[in-house]
Amino acid sequence: MEKVHKEMIKLKFDTLAVHAGSDPDPATGAIIPPIYQTATYALEEVGKNRGFDYSRASNPTRQNLEEALAALESGRFAIAFSSGLSAVDAVLRLLKPGDHIVASEDMYGGVIRLMDNFFIPYGISVTYVDTTDSKATDRAFTPSTKMLWIETPSNPLLRITDLAAMRDLARSHDVLYAVDPTFATPALLRPMEYGADLVVQSTTKYLSGHNQLIGGAVIVNRDDLFEKLKFAQKAIGAVPGPMDCFLTQLGIKTLHLRMERHSANAMKVAEFLQVHPSVDRVIYPGLPSHPQHEVAKEQMKSFSGMISLELKGGVEAGARLMNRVRLCKLAESLGAVETMVTHPATMTHAEVPRAVREARGLTDGFVRISVGIEDPEDIIQDIKSALK
Repeated sequence: MEKVHKEMIKLKFDTLAVHAGSDPDPATGAIIPPIYQTATYALEEVGKNRGFDYSRASNPTRQNLEEALAALESGRFAIAFSSGLSAVDAVLRLLKPGDHIVASEDMYGGVIRLMDNFFIPYGISVTYVDTTDSKATDRAFTPSTKMLWIETPSNPLLRITDLAAMRDLARSHDVLYAVDPTFATPALLRPMEYGADLVVQSTTKYLSGHNQLIGGAVIVNRDDLFEKLKFAQKAIGAVPGPMDCFLTQLGIKTLHLRMERHSANAMKVAEFLQVHPSVDRVIYPGLPSHPQHEVAKEQMKSFSGMISLELKGGVEAGARLMNRVRLCKLAESLGAVETMVTHPATMTHAEVPRAVREARGLTDGFVRISVGIEDPEDIIQDIKSALK
């Protein structure tokens, strides 16, 4: 399954985004490889196939996507899944009862839900900690700790964790080091270059980029991790269909261009919001006011398209903004070409207990904006009108 061509390793990221996993079809010369929309494959004879026997186990279109994802992340192997959460689930299945995870306290509510409701009841314990604080993170390790789970930038508080510092902690405690950089994508941040053992991506978001599919992936360098995750992919069957893989790879071809525009637009929107009288605070890694701005500058190419803000007036102000926008869409997702606004307290993090949510800074007046690639003046005007 390791198909990354040696010549691809030397190519720049923008070129990889266009070409990785997209060799012309050998049968026809088609620039875009065909979609292998098939469930099964005819064998040459008993016990002999052409590398494929059943699409739950492997599919040429999925293999093309996996090759592209591995190349973009500076990894050797990628394993594609039907959703970001199914990718997370496969990684957590590397653990066994009695094992312990140290995890970022601010991360996607679906991952917290998965850990709390499915893995903790089966004997895997989790300590949630502010991973921007290296000393606090170090204190969270126990003799049973087997994995360090980092989300950066985090969802939705946009905390930036120092990945080099976490690498050193993971190595000193001899644990698996997993990083979810979905908000950044490999266009802006490649955790494998900071020592990550596993990189988890929700391909639903920026990687596909057009709100048209659900998907996820895990990227690894180690043979043993690849074999275990590949077995989980086949045995559990949470695989993306060929059309979803094809569409994801089409999205990847413009990833570098879109991330430049997302980042540039988000900076303009953040600068507008930070001086607006209705806004109490703005959280954007590109602003000097962000607590981890210097870390973000050091390890990210740019600052992505995600902005969080807290409005004066609490939940009423948040509802007013989200109900009044017209160009921006009220939606529970992110990373697409359209600008979307989300109210985490009632949407993405609704199942996080209120006391826990508020202790982490996620109040009822908290709003998350996924800034799209429209003209930034139109985005700002829509938000400005909604804030009146």
